[in-house]
Amino acid sequence: MPSARELKDALFDAMNHHDVERALRCYGSEAVYVTPAGIAEGREQIAWHFEQWFTAFPDLCITAWYKDACDDPAVTEYTITGTHTGPFLLPNGLAAEGTGRHIAIRGACACSTEDGLIITDRDYYDQLELYSQLGFSLRASYPISSFHARGRRRTKRAPIGWSAAYRSPP
Repeated sequence: MPSARELKDALFDAMNHHDVERALRCYGSEAVYVTPAGIAEGREQIAWHFEQWFTAFPDLCITAWYKDACDDPAVTEYTITGTHTGPFLLPNGLAAEGTGRHIAIRGACACSTEDGLIITDRDYYDQLELYSQLGFSLRASYPISSFHARGRRRTKRAPIGWSAAYRSPP
């Protein structure tokens, strides 16, 4: 029976070959995949998530640069690289068309296994870093508070901050 480390290594290899079917063989039927973009439950949702990344970044590559010595959970630090040439689904439900921009995103993940299959896979990466590299800007959709030097509070509309609407790069 493969260890969590062996499964995670096999998963990265399948991902680097954009082989969704092979990647799914690493997961249990009711596996849960948690990412900053959301939670996928079961192989069908996990497959959909991977297909979204492969469509948006056809040259997607995951390079593991640190693998913890513990066996379960398998903990890995990695870098995702790729070129954004296809539609990429944003948190607000809209798709960003390809920008042609290259990304290099650092991340970490931990996966746990049961009966030789991944049952939980938790990926952590900085979404703001990803969106910034794609050229997106964020703006406040509500007034935010700021303080003067003397500590008096005032409310103003910030030019940069969080927004429900993402603006595409020019």
